[in-house]
Amino acid sequence: MRTARLRTVHPVLWAGWAALAAGAVLCVLGWYGVSGERYAERQLPYLASCTVPGAALIIAGAVLLTHGRGALAAARVEELYGLLVAAEPADAEEPGQAAFAPLVSGDLLMVPGGTLWHRADCPLVAGKAEAVPVDSKLVASGELGPCPICEPTEETD
Repeated sequence: MRTARLRTVHPVLWAGWAALAAGAVLCVLGWYGVSGERYAERQLPYLASCTVPGAALIIAGAVLLTHGRGALAAARVEELYGLLVAAEPADAEEPGQAAFAPLVSGDLLMVPGGTLWHRADCPLVAGKAEAVPVDSKLVASGELGPCPICEPTEETD
């Protein structure tokens, strides 16, 4: 399942590769023209018309490729997050029905070795056997931070 944003990234990547190739061709043409001339005043037109624009196209192509790959990575992260949060069972009767019924609980959980504490209904710890109740000493000391997805609030005893 690909998103629309993921499909729009490809033209940016193609434009980056095209600019990079065109810049390389112009630089080669400029070098070839400069190498055939003995005097500097006859070499300048090749530098101005081929080599400088070629170098600019190479830089523009590199920028477009970097931007396209960053946008592609961001789109993939969004797609994976959507799959994580909006997972549906294969035999769901209603299309909006969630894959798991959220547990309405005030229990706070953590994964041993983790750095975050979660509500019991958080999709990051729901169904994980290794999730254990939060040690209040770790939360008080600041070793554990609240999960940015479920945004738990610390219970006061």
